[in-house]
Formats: sequence, C-alpha cells, structure tokens
Amino acid sequence: MLKKRQQTVSRAQDVGVYAHGNDIKVGFEKFEMPKHGYDQMDGAAVGGAYQADTGGNDSPMSFEEIERPPLRHVDKYVRAECPCIKTTRYTISLMTCLGFIISFGMRCNMGMAKLQFENGSVKYNWTVAMESAVDSSFFWGYLVTQVPGGFLASMFPANRIFGTAIAISAFLNLLVPGAMMLHPTVVILVRVLQGLVEGVTYPACHGIWRFWAPPLERSRLATMAFSGSYAGVVIGMPMSGILTGSISWHAPFYFYGVMGLIWYCFWLWLSFEKPRQHPTISVKELKYIEKSLGESVQLPMPTIATTPWRHFLTSMPVYAIIVANFCRSWNFYLLVLYQSAYLKHSFDFRIEETGLLGALPHLLMTIIVPFGGMLADHIRKSGILTTTNVRKLFNCGGFGLEGLFFLVVAHATSPMGAVTALTLGVAFSGFAISGYNVNHLDIAPRYASILMGMSNGIGTIAGLICPIAIDHLTRGQPKSCWSTVFTIAATVHLVGITFYAIFASGELQPWAEPTVEEQRAWDPVGSGYEKETTFNDAGDGGTAGGMMDPSAQINTTKTVSYGAVQQHVANNPFAYPDAISEETVQPEARDTYLHGNPTERTY
Repeated sequence: MLKKRQQTVSRAQDVGVYAHGNDIKVGFEKFEMPKHGYDQMDGAAVGGAYQADTGGNDSPMSFEEIERPPLRHVDKYVRAECPCIKTTRYTISLMTCLGFIISFGMRCNMGMAKLQFENGSVKYNWTVAMESAVDSSFFWGYLVTQVPGGFLASMFPANRIFGTAIAISAFLNLLVPGAMMLHPTVVILVRVLQGLVEGVTYPACHGIWRFWAPPLERSRLATMAFSGSYAGVVIGMPMSGILTGSISWHAPFYFYGVMGLIWYCFWLWLSFEKPRQHPTISVKELKYIEKSLGESVQLPMPTIATTPWRHFLTSMPVYAIIVANFCRSWNFYLLVLYQSAYLKHSFDFRIEETGLLGALPHLLMTIIVPFGGMLADHIRKSGILTTTNVRKLFNCGGFGLEGLFFLVVAHATSPMGAVTALTLGVAFSGFAISGYNVNHLDIAPRYASILMGMSNGIGTIAGLICPIAIDHLTRGQPKSCWSTVFTIAATVHLVGITFYAIFASGELQPWAEPTVEEQRAWDPVGSGYEKETTFNDAGDGGTAGGMMDPSAQINTTKTVSYGAVQQHVANNPFAYPDAISEETVQPEARDTYLHGNPTERTY
C-alpha cells in the first residue's frame, strides 16, 4: 500500500497535480531540452549546466519555452566568434569598431586625392566653389538621415542597418574615381549618397547596444565601438597617403571599398540583433545579458506616433546631451580640418610633418576612449559614484582639460609647446565619450537610437558652421588669427561644461517609461489573466492558502525593469540579487492526502 501511494505521488508530481482543501487542480509543466545550437555545439556539458540553473525566474522569458535558432551551415565548422575574444558581446563591439575604422577611413581618401591634384600630376579644372561643394556634399546627406536612422534602427534589426550602411558606402567608394573622370556633379551625387547611408551608423550602433550591452558594461562596450571613428582617422590619413604616393590616387578608394565589402561578409556571420537569436552564444552569457537588461527589451519598439516628442523638447537632460555633442563636434571638426593649417602657418611645418603630428592626438584618443569606458564602468560597479555623477565627471573633466590645453595652444610661442598642448588636450577629451555619448542609454534606453540621431544631427550642424566661421577669421591674417580660433574653442567647451554639469542626468527619465497601454499590450497578465506564479504570493495581498485575490491581480500592472545597475555579488559576476527575484513554478504541496507524514495522512 505504501509503495503504491509513493508511485501515485511520483506520477502526480510529474504531471503537476497539487491539492488544496477539497479542490484538486491539475497543471502541466513543459520541460524541454535546449534546442539546436546548444546541444549541438556544447554537448552534454552545456546542457547539464543549463538544467542545473533553470530554477526560478532566470530571465524575462523562460529559457525553455523559446526555441533556439538552428545552426547555420558555417556554424557547424566554425563558431560565430573571434578566436581571441570569448564573449559574444565583445566580438560584436570589436566588429563595430572595425566598421567605424573603415567608415572614417573612407573620409580621408578625398583629401589625399586633392593633394595629388595640387602636385600637378593630375589636373581637374574645378573652381573654388565646386571644390567646396565636393568637400561638404558628404555632410549634406549625413545630416539628413540622423533622426530617420534612429527610427530605422527601431523598426528593423539595428545590426543589419549598421552593416548595410557600411557596405553600401564602401560600394559607393568604388565609384568615386569613375565619377571624378565624368563630372564634379557626379562626384557630389555619390558623396551625398555616401553621407545619407552613413548617417544611420551612429543611431544604429545605439540600437545594437539596447539589446547587447548590460547596464554596467554600457560605457566600455560603446566606447570600444566609438573608438573606431578616431582610429579610422589615425589609420586612414597615412594609409591613403601611402597608397596614393606608391600606386595612384585611385588606390585608396578601391582599397577601402573592397575592405568594406569584406568586413560586411564577416559582419553577417558574427552579428545578430539579439543575444537570443545567436545560435552559438553560451548559456551563461545569454542569461547574464538578459537578466541584466530586465524585461524592457521585450516591449514594442517606438514608432513616430508613440515617440514622446514633446518630452524630448522639454527635457533638460536631453538638451544637455545635445549641447555636449555640439561642443565636441565643433572642436573635433576644427582639429580634423585645420590642425595641419595651424601648424604650417604658425610654425612653418612641412606638409609631411603636419600629417604625422596631426595623427598623434587621435592615436592617443583612440587608446583613452575605451580606457575611459572601462574606468567609468568600474566606478559605477564599485558604487563610488552614481551614474549621474560618473557621466558629469567624465564629460566635464574631458571638456575641461581639452579647453585648458587649448588656451595653452592659443598663447604658445614654440612649436614643441603647441604640439604638446594640442596632443594632450585632444587625448584627454576622450574621457568625455564616456559621458555624453553613452548618456542616451541611461536616460531613455527605448529611445536611445532616436536621441542619438537628434544629438548627432545637431553635432553635424557644428561641422557645417565651424569651417565657415574659421575661414572668415583666418582670411588675410593666417598667423595672428589662430589665438582667437583656439580661444573660441576653449569658450565653446566652457559653455558645454556648465550646461552639462547643471542639467545632465544618468537616471531613467519618467517619460521614458512605457505607458500603461504598452505594458498591458506586452503583458496580458496585467489586464486580468492569472499567472501560475501568483500562487506564491500569500502574505502579499493573497488569500489564505496562497491564492491571490483575482481583483487585486486585475488592478496590477507589471512593472518593467530596465536592467540591473546594482553592485555585483562578490565572486559572482553573473548575480544581481537586488534586481532578479526568483519564484518557484508552482506552490509547495501542503495537503495531508498525498504529502503529509505517515501519521497525518488521510485515506
């Protein structure tokens, strides 16, 4: 009799039978082995680790309920990861960095081609107005697609938007030499198209990190990717010069065009929109990313109608990011366009020397930008400063040091002093990238790509205004004017420091929260459906025996978590106990019919 009863208990537990009082309810719980990618790539070891850690609410959605994507043909032979980088999210960050290197390297090709024209080996009868139009045509298109790029990254997979933009720009780069042989108007058209497609890259990059960057790693992942824009200038200027001098002026255009298409092939292999869509990501990393980001990534993406435009226009933290982006863009384009001219006119450097010295500050900045991101994340993890104070410290510190050294440059009388101050100023400004350029993900992760498009678009306006203002200042007095130019640059940074220090924030803004309708559309439970886990809520408004009052459940709207930003648990980098609460699937059985002691059981 006892043996028979134990078998009954075993079968009841298998099918999910539980009794309470006089009511007996039957539920079925579905347990499945990992699908496709895990069991084929990692075998029983991964499967065992997976099953050993399935207790509780491990992620916003159950890991067992969603089928993993099947392995592609190439994944059966080579895992979709870089050999030297074991985490998938850092692989994507590295590939994004290489994409920016190619993108910004292509922007250096035209400058070297024009130098070849000036040397007399190639003659193009362009007027000054036509030459200026060719130079600025890229920014015409680049400005137009900033905000639309944010919506494209919201409507479509952001990784595909980013990769396709680089690939199309690389293909158009192959057409530039032929266009230059036809007519300058054709060159302008190609350059405008390049600007249009590359205008979506920065907003799309933020769209990628919405799903891939844990809150406490946002700074390092984003800055590692953005450092490619500075490394692109460092590599692009000498590479274009070497190819132009040793082969021809066509070579840089063809080289970067081919490299961009090759990069795109690797990007299609290694990048995915979300961690859950990656067929070979480890279970540990998948859990870590999704538990860190919380349930907000499951909300529907914003549209033009649902985007809170009025709140954008009335939010001071948004304006703080925009002002900071404008100030940084002003000084960035000042250095890219006029640093060589300053060294040549003020201290009579040769053109070759100005090229090498011009690349040195950007080389140091390429190193400091990712280092600043790691330092910012370390300070946030350790709890030394809040996210708001970290953003203000790095942004204002970077701007302040660059502005201070610019004042030294404005009054420098020796070439060594000017070059040293210029190099240090640009290098220290790399810390500011861990401030304003990551801040979009802090205040409004759902709208980060749209905000990035807005702020970067206004920053592009600075790139259009800055040359006009400096050309006006330097006309007719190439030596004495540079003190005024760099004093104005320091003043611009002073304005940015003041505004950002007062109005910036690192906290999620109230208007960035989903509306009640959006939450209920995403989570039907909030509209009155009963969850299986609500049986555990006795003592929290539930009725006797562990059942929650249905009326209380109907009036409850699920609170969406935007990610764990608490301190790590010691020796466990994947634990966020304050942000992730675990719940059992069904309540503990307490009836005496099946689960009481032998002396308590009723027959």
